[in-house]
Amino acid sequence: MSGTAPDGGLYVPEKLPHFEPDALMQIDTISNLAEHLMGPFFEGSTLKKQLPEICNEAFNFPVRLQLIENTARESLSVLELFHGPTAAFKDFGARFLAACMTRTMGSRQGGALPVTVVVATSGDTGSAVAAAFHRRPGVRVVVLFPDGKVSPRQQHQLTCWGENVISLAVRGRFDDCQHLAKEMFADAGLVQRYGLCSANSINVGRLLPQSVYYAQASLANYRKNGKASSFIIPTGNLGNAFAGIWAKQMGLPIDQIILATNANRTIPDFLESGEWKPRASVPTLASAMDVGDPSNMERLRNLCGDAADIGRQLRAISVSDEQIAQQIAKEHLRNGLAWCPHTATAFNVYRNLSDDERAKHDFIIIATAHAAKFENIVEPLIGATINPPDELVRLLQWPARFESINSDMDEITSRLQ
Repeated sequence: MSGTAPDGGLYVPEKLPHFEPDALMQIDTISNLAEHLMGPFFEGSTLKKQLPEICNEAFNFPVRLQLIENTARESLSVLELFHGPTAAFKDFGARFLAACMTRTMGSRQGGALPVTVVVATSGDTGSAVAAAFHRRPGVRVVVLFPDGKVSPRQQHQLTCWGENVISLAVRGRFDDCQHLAKEMFADAGLVQRYGLCSANSINVGRLLPQSVYYAQASLANYRKNGKASSFIIPTGNLGNAFAGIWAKQMGLPIDQIILATNANRTIPDFLESGEWKPRASVPTLASAMDVGDPSNMERLRNLCGDAADIGRQLRAISVSDEQIAQQIAKEHLRNGLAWCPHTATAFNVYRNLSDDERAKHDFIIIATAHAAKFENIVEPLIGATINPPDELVRLLQWPARFESINSDMDEITSRLQ
């Protein structure tokens, strides 16, 4: 419920459970797989008996593994994680966290304890969290997003909720939003007065369930040919990527992990130089990945060690805006498929691997969001209209409600009164 530890650090499991792939082969649904994988983390918890219904509530929409290339020289699939209520991968973790939090609140003081969920977002997290908690009794959500630095449809998804959701456009970058959220959690009086808790990937309850779809995809490939899968993961704050690393550490059949970043090069530069140098983020076409100080690097360094140790387990490759735009157009010409700018970073990384490397590994690209959320970028590049999914159409019909504020603690706290 607290999100961050009292010293401002991030929680990690004392130990990770280990699973044998062969023992998981007969599990038929993603919700059943989630229950199995999350079970060890719920030992001793009051939520243990409710875990099956939590998993059914969170994992109740499709996860599609689409085969793109299948030849003697390469195997490429795309894991589509955008079939949930807000058309982005964040729906999994947000819904799981909401299901856990609301049940925890119900067991405390008869549900009378007030809770304010604070979420800093570069695009998709805020809408997923708002959707997961919308109209849930006893909880309100404060969404902080960088003013003018998300796509129009992303902004609408962040601001269309009202009722128990307060949407605030911060004049600044995502790092300013994240900074403000951390300041709020560092203020003990504020935390106690408003029952503050986090729904960003700094919250381990948001992060752990994301390991489930890596498990499902890798097991599907393992069933087919007995081979481990290699993942190419678009990343900004390192949450989604770290969930994949956790899945590998827990024994799932995962081989290589390659991180695809945009022009925000903090992670690739760290792995190349060995020096951790957070910096101000720069705006890119892949706006949800515009992060200059990725929070989950703290967890990665705790798990794996220094840059050299991390570099033995994964790679990070930066992709420019020009490459992103070109890749969106190329993939549409190649297969008639439209991908969001974030997914396009992963495609660019894959297409630039050597023929030998593509032949040696079964690659899976993580598709993080539906292209229709970025129609202003994607449609001109492919010369076609993208039909948004039904859930997105429904949300776009709701009116937007938000305020613009400076990157200032007093401005936020005044909205909490």
